[in-house]
Amino acid sequence: MKIPIFVGAAATLLLAAPALTDWDVGDLHKMHYPQLPDPNGWDVKANYSKVLADDWMCMETGPVADVHFWGSWYQDVIGPIRWFQISIHSDVPDPDGTGPGYSKPGELLWQRVFYPEEVTVRPWGTGEQGWYDPNIPFWNRPDHFQTYQYNIETIVDPFIQQAGTIYWLDISVESNYGEWGWKTSLDHWSDDGVWADYVPGGQTPWEELRDPITGESLDMAFVITPEPGAFLLLLAGLVLTCRRRYS
Repeated sequence: MKIPIFVGAAATLLLAAPALTDWDVGDLHKMHYPQLPDPNGWDVKANYSKVLADDWMCMETGPVADVHFWGSWYQDVIGPIRWFQISIHSDVPDPDGTGPGYSKPGELLWQRVFYPEEVTVRPWGTGEQGWYDPNIPFWNRPDHFQTYQYNIETIVDPFIQQAGTIYWLDISVESNYGEWGWKTSLDHWSDDGVWADYVPGGQTPWEELRDPITGESLDMAFVITPEPGAFLLLLAGLVLTCRRRYS
């Protein structure tokens, strides 16, 4: 009786898959590895006209249809978000290896504005977290305790990434009040995150993100995942394999 129960459970997941909106540790991804949020890290101010960015290595050619990232609010004062601006850039490699240079976003490849109804949000966890505005610079620790996961899924007309290529994910937020920060990650990959300011006619040069206390590298918390269709195909294959094996 165990096999029919297993197949039935897989079929149930197959039917439920289109309703999945969140990402949990252990779920599928299509980047070097998920950059998970540091529960005691920093939230770096990303309110417009500031923009933050971090790089990833594409591990699977196909659409960037689902993006998940983590953030928090200055002093836990939640404000209504008007929109998220998400963009993808090419990579400008580090010019001097161990020297003072660093990699950064290059050519703009794709950009989209997402409104609140297009983004799902859920509480993720708590921790003693710091707030960092590299512009001033200003930092405060402890500042807030709540962490949230933001999920943008089934993006229409998404960017098509190519396996083995490095890209940069940029995030900027506009809120009616309150200050929102992109959360730093437990996981370091490649170069640090970077920040810049939008100014009339363009933006300021990209600046490296480093811990305001220790000077260590700061990476941002996010994960690029397969589109729901890929998940459906995986589950369908699992069900068919089980049926053939035990029929």
